[in-house]
Amino acid sequence: MAAELVEAKNMVMSFRVSDLQMLLGFVGRSKSGLKHELVTRALQLVQFDCSPEVFKKIKELYETRYNKKGSDVAQPPAGAPHRAEPLALHASYERGSAVPRTLPTTNIDYPALYGKYLNGLGRLPPKVAKPEVRLVKLPFYTTLDELLKPTELVPQNNEKLQESPCIFALTPRQVELIRNSRELQPGVKSVQVVLRICYTDTSCPQEDQYPPNIAVKVNHSYCSVPGYYPSNKPGVEPKRPCRPINLTHLMYLSAATNRITVTWGNYGKSYSVGLYLVRQMTSAELLQRLKTIGIKHPELCKALVKEKLRLDPDSEIATTGVRVSLICPLVKMRLSVPCRAETCAHLQCFDAVFYLQMNEKKPTWMCPVCDKPAPYDQLIIDGLLSKILTECEDADEIEYLVDGSWCPIRAEKERSCSPQCPILVLGSSEVNGLLATPNGTGENGKAPADVVDLTLDSSSSEEDEEEDEEEDDDDEGPQPKRRCSYEKGLVSAC
Repeated sequence: MAAELVEAKNMVMSFRVSDLQMLLGFVGRSKSGLKHELVTRALQLVQFDCSPEVFKKIKELYETRYNKKGSDVAQPPAGAPHRAEPLALHASYERGSAVPRTLPTTNIDYPALYGKYLNGLGRLPPKVAKPEVRLVKLPFYTTLDELLKPTELVPQNNEKLQESPCIFALTPRQVELIRNSRELQPGVKSVQVVLRICYTDTSCPQEDQYPPNIAVKVNHSYCSVPGYYPSNKPGVEPKRPCRPINLTHLMYLSAATNRITVTWGNYGKSYSVGLYLVRQMTSAELLQRLKTIGIKHPELCKALVKEKLRLDPDSEIATTGVRVSLICPLVKMRLSVPCRAETCAHLQCFDAVFYLQMNEKKPTWMCPVCDKPAPYDQLIIDGLLSKILTECEDADEIEYLVDGSWCPIRAEKERSCSPQCPILVLGSSEVNGLLATPNGTGENGKAPADVVDLTLDSSSSEEDEEEDEEEDDDDEGPQPKRRCSYEKGLVSAC
């Protein structure tokens, strides 16, 4: 296959304008433009869409041209039987095998095959098309045009380091889209031409995956490729974030053709590359879109709570409520936009603002609660919890009940550790009158009141009393009196 591509390219390079126009018209592509533009389109056709029929057409045009040249040199005499003379082929074409190639002849409607329908009608080609490689949709990139379908990187030899060139040109409309787009940051437009690379696998949509030793050259300059994330764990190899590679700043934003060369390591795995015109989105734009189309009605969320707490006859444990924290597990701050994936089985939410910002920097799309995939198109905003956040501002946790209602849960420390009486500092004027006098009488000659520490646990005090009684039984000697433990400098005002 590689030898046929080289032969086809050499034949196309020798074509005249009329030959190029006939070839491009044969596959339903534009025939207008200068010769170098026609050559570029024809080479792109050979590189990425060279079917057996296209190769046969190229061969036919090549033979027709050189057959005419041979007939002009030597004409057979009149009345002599006509015999097919050997064709004067290009030197590179003669390098092939002497055995004649037999190409399958199938009647394929090429205008329909290439999306150019005649009179608005198109028929499916009788030949079954090979399954195409598909790339996963990226939330932060909206595809505007497909400049090059995912095409397999074919090694040209047995070397480990391979090069695969690609030539293409932008249309005037695409150039205007890029020039008129806003800047996300200095020198980075929101409308971009990006290169995506993935494994050659047609079973399911593929995620971006770089081959080893990748390098991308645009025209005469190398493009920067994302580097590796450092790994803090011993024995774990650093990972490289595989994402679309922005080529816009190195391209010719005109009618001129652009040449892209992908250098890659050939180590047995097959990769495919695709070129796309995309619009890059920000986390703020995705959040606004989520608020517009992704809010789940509070009544639907309430029905989900009832479903979660519904009595299961097969279960021996009855669930009367479930607690939900109002603190985001990502940043340990109060939720502002409660969000979760519709595929998640839990009611706990995380903050959509921080979740989108984190995936904008390092896309993982994993739920921070259950550690399962939570892609953008599966995210929903919990309308019930959003309403609770506005009504309950003095609690960090709530409990859903079986009837779908909820109640706030205050912190245990606020209920148990709050003092029931004022604490006075020793040495102040307010305390001097309350302290016991040296002769054992208090203020106005009354005996001082006993002070009981109410913060002590009753069970622990009873155990201490029992231990004291046991010690009294063992030792006949006098025991020292127990003193109530207070912090230094503090005394109860009760």
